[in-house]
Amino acid sequence: MCLFLTNFVQYSAMQTQYILEVLGTGFFAISGALAANDKAQPDWFGASFIGFITAIGGGSLRDILLGSYPLVWVNDIFFVYAIIVGVVLASVFFKTLIKLRRTFFLFDTVGIAMFTIVGTEKAMSLGVNPFISALMGMFSAVMGGVIRDVLTNEIPIIFKKEVYATACLVGAVVYLTLDYVGCERNVNFLIAALLIIGIRIVAVKKNLSLPKFIKEKDEI
Repeated sequence: MCLFLTNFVQYSAMQTQYILEVLGTGFFAISGALAANDKAQPDWFGASFIGFITAIGGGSLRDILLGSYPLVWVNDIFFVYAIIVGVVLASVFFKTLIKLRRTFFLFDTVGIAMFTIVGTEKAMSLGVNPFISALMGMFSAVMGGVIRDVLTNEIPIIFKKEVYATACLVGAVVYLTLDYVGCERNVNFLIAALLIIGIRIVAVKKNLSLPKFIKEKDEI
């Protein structure tokens, strides 16, 4: 009975994670389509392309670097469906969604937290070095947004004075550390994800940033 309950809890957790990953893909597609419209007011194909790249760019780059084939979205059509739905919603509810940018900041933050841990786990499952696994987790979370910003002629957010990729990297390192000491997987997932979310929200509210790489001339 206890074994059945344990297996059921683990299965439910995996299903929940899968659902959240699909939903996160849809939200990233929405953010990509909105970003595309802000810059160029493209046609449906252009907006869909940017939404698609935003949603699957990070995970695809991770899988290519890890040599993991087929890519997640190639192997599971539901991720493509989520992207299509996201782009359609971005068009139908454009005016409403633009007014809810703060809400989508939260969705984006939750999304990068989740994809960081998922990406880190996948790299670890393939026997990759823990440090590289943390980098793969970060890539999963942020590279879709980087590609989106490049295509829409924006400075990628990781180059701006915001704690973004750093929060993902910290969360990935904490996840790997807790996993090393034997922390239960679901508890570990929750702790690391909440840490990324917390760092990101506090950094934005308090306008926190890392030190500049090179100081201005008047500061030297």
